[in-house]
Amino acid sequence: MTHTIFIDGEAGTTGLEIRERLEARSDLELILLGERRRDVEARREALNSADAVILCLPDDAAIEAVSMIENPAVRVIDASTAYRVNPEWVYGFAEMAPGQREKIAASTRVSNPGCYPTGLIGLVRPLVSAGIIPAGWPVTVNAVSGYSGGGKAMIAEFEAEGGAEAFRAYGLTLKHKHVPEMTLHTGLERKVLFAPAVGAYRQGMLVEVPLHLGALPGSPSVEVVHGALAEAYAGARFVEVAELEASEAMTGIDPEGLNGTNRMRLHVFGDRAGEQARLVALLDNLGKGASGAAVQNLNIMLGLAEDTGLA
Repeated sequence: MTHTIFIDGEAGTTGLEIRERLEARSDLELILLGERRRDVEARREALNSADAVILCLPDDAAIEAVSMIENPAVRVIDASTAYRVNPEWVYGFAEMAPGQREKIAASTRVSNPGCYPTGLIGLVRPLVSAGIIPAGWPVTVNAVSGYSGGGKAMIAEFEAEGGAEAFRAYGLTLKHKHVPEMTLHTGLERKVLFAPAVGAYRQGMLVEVPLHLGALPGSPSVEVVHGALAEAYAGARFVEVAELEASEAMTGIDPEGLNGTNRMRLHVFGDRAGEQARLVALLDNLGKGASGAAVQNLNIMLGLAEDTGLA
């Protein structure tokens, strides 16, 4: 059986990456509008005739597109931030919690996670669920992404002659749009303190959560923290937890290490006899952080093998 797919916003960074992952597949047929992609009626027809729609649009445009869908059978994956904390939409992080994959499979409305939140939720939610991090704990997350995460304008800025600075901290008002999503889906009750940055490389991401283990209830060890993460993702296809010995042997971590894949690797760094730890997630901001996750969700919603077309 061939499923029809319409990518609304296929000319953007995320849309192009999704199209690249889908167009070679024989089990899918893409609805392509070409020069008609700005034609409202052509879009409306495509939005209502496809088996599944992937929205790669700004928030307001995504909301407008959803309002144009009248066919109740159309499955929708939205890659914007518009619905990520909306209880009527399923959050599209299949590995996030037991039963999440089943919720995605049963839904016609799935919100694709943000890249930074994917790393943070992957690191913190299992620890909150296990009671290692209290829900009211003040969590700080430091992160750096390649400039492709900023879309076409930032890509043009960094790739122009002379480029931009090597490293740029931003979100300095502490009102980044990912904070509500991060807080809700980690299970935290207090807003996370999010310190994002962009580096002078195209794609790849590190998301880090520093922990004072000695200040947490029960003073959990590095081994306990690592064990909770390893248990949460045991058998997961796309999320892996590095062995403690492997992490201990590392002298650095390359943010581009998983580029081109839909994988995320979680590390626990720390002195086993000490009271501090650094939790680090490595992922491709255009892979598991965006387009790869959208394809994974599409596969689940269509009842296909979850890893079809993904590395």
